[in-house]
Amino acid sequence: MGFGEAVSTCFGKYATFTGRARRPEYWYWVLFGVLVAIAAALLDGAIFGIDSGVFSGLSSLALLLPNLAVTVRRLHDIDRSGWWMFILLLPLIGAIVMFVFMCLRGTPGPNRFGQDPGT
Repeated sequence: MGFGEAVSTCFGKYATFTGRARRPEYWYWVLFGVLVAIAAALLDGAIFGIDSGVFSGLSSLALLLPNLAVTVRRLHDIDRSGWWMFILLLPLIGAIVMFVFMCLRGTPGPNRFGQDPGT
């Protein structure tokens, strides 16, 4: 899966919390989110000045639901419930655990959340 395909898949599954998402889909989506955030910050600075966050806020709001959905689907790929996202409420430790989860290889073959998306 390439960058464009991952972004179109995530927008196609905008609020789909079922199924599985492989590592490339998740990490290309993260890259897309970072690029959008940089572009929004540059637009904010160029148009409204440094203290404004109009475009940054709007882009964050627009990408919130697909971010949550692809993260839940990524957790499903490693055979974990989406409720594991709440581990992010633990300062530092939660972010480290979530990062490790997002880097893990998905379970081969079908798991309780569906078929292997690579097949």
